[in-house]
Amino acid sequence: MTKTDMYLELFNKYQDKQVIVAIEELSELQKELCKYQRGDLDINHLTEEIADVEIMIEQIKLFFNIDKQLLGQLKQYKLERTKKRLLKGE
Repeated sequence: MTKTDMYLELFNKYQDKQVIVAIEELSELQKELCKYQRGDLDINHLTEEIADVEIMIEQIKLFFNIDKQLLGQLKQYKLERTKKRLLKGE
């Protein structure tokens, strides 16, 4: 079973509940980042939450049929905009 097949099966079985799982995983990553701000970072937990979020993002892109080309263009645009801001000293 490929990763794509598994993601599709998850969405067919759990449908919109996978969106809730994605939100939960994002929240868990947020919690780990807050711990970092408090000086209580556990790099292993942070790494695990990043892995969970990346998996859920892959599922979301598949579930919502996100255009890879458009996504790439938007990411490039946003990175260029950030680069310009950095160079201007904003």
